[in-house]
Amino acid sequence: MKYAFSAGWRGAGADDVRAGLTQALARRGHRTAAADDPQTTLVFHWVAPEAPRPFRRRGRGTYVVVVTRHPPSGPRDVEGVLRLHYATMVRALGNLLVAFEDGRRRAFVVTLERGAYPVAATGDGSLYESLCDAIAPLATSTLVIDNVFDPDLPAELARGDEGTRQLAWAGRRLAELDLLPAPFPLSEMLSPRDLRHVQRLYRIGGLSYGNISVRQSSSRFWMTGSGVDKGRLSLVGRDFLLVKGYDPKRNAIVLSVPRDVRPNRVSVDAIEHWMIYREHPSVGAILHVHAWMEGVRATAVNYPCGSLELAESVAQVLREEDDPGRAVVGLRNHGLTITGPSLEDIFSRIEGRLLRQVPMT
Repeated sequence: MKYAFSAGWRGAGADDVRAGLTQALARRGHRTAAADDPQTTLVFHWVAPEAPRPFRRRGRGTYVVVVTRHPPSGPRDVEGVLRLHYATMVRALGNLLVAFEDGRRRAFVVTLERGAYPVAATGDGSLYESLCDAIAPLATSTLVIDNVFDPDLPAELARGDEGTRQLAWAGRRLAELDLLPAPFPLSEMLSPRDLRHVQRLYRIGGLSYGNISVRQSSSRFWMTGSGVDKGRLSLVGRDFLLVKGYDPKRNAIVLSVPRDVRPNRVSVDAIEHWMIYREHPSVGAILHVHAWMEGVRATAVNYPCGSLELAESVAQVLREEDDPGRAVVGLRNHGLTITGPSLEDIFSRIEGRLLRQVPMT
């Protein structure tokens, strides 16, 4: 892996952090490169929390870790750390944020999926070794975020069917249960220039959390669109997308859309749902929420949303369940993926059992 440090790397403790990361990455055989080298996989971007500078990457294959300071008297609980650092990460255009405490014995990691957890020096290693162990799998993951829009949606599905009605009901139920965390409109957090940059790279218009899908046939499923208000789902092609496949050559999700609607992108987790429906015919619906349940088996690494690695990790845990068709899988530092024969069945199993706070490890 080639990695780099962005320009303007300065501030209290910046040189020590750079030296520590360089040594830890060198021991793993990773090589330094220029930040604008198209083959650079990982860029560390130091920012002042009061005025974060955006790092405008040249391609989506570059994983940006925003690095900043955590104040000595700053919060240490998940919600407090998120309130302090999440907007900094988004405004700096990062995939991940690391906030170092004074003394460099502990840091807090913040993810776009609203995860926040501490990383500390181990007994036989430095904090930088621990951080590299946490960051390297994420920085080398493969995103499946491209969509192929085929305007071939059958006329009888243009206004939806029983599956889209189930999705609309489930979205309203999530809103009633207060399980839809507040979205982060990028237009309110980024300058017009940076918003265009994000849209060009990732083709998204906002950040929202959780998603729902329901099987439409043996090879297709309905899924909620990216960034939509899930409490008010109504329009096919915008709120509901019909997924009909995955094209490995183009590394893209293939959608069947109406001819007369400018299509929205499907939820970034479509690759995960596609794997589950393809492998387990008994699964009729899938719900993903940012919440937790006691006693669930979980993935080992907090891979990014929309990555092939996260999808494969969830698929592997599901295979190990006694009944993959009615299972609950934990996504480390993230939330839950829940399968069932129907959305009604899923809600009947989770209601009253969900913990809003996802445990961070």
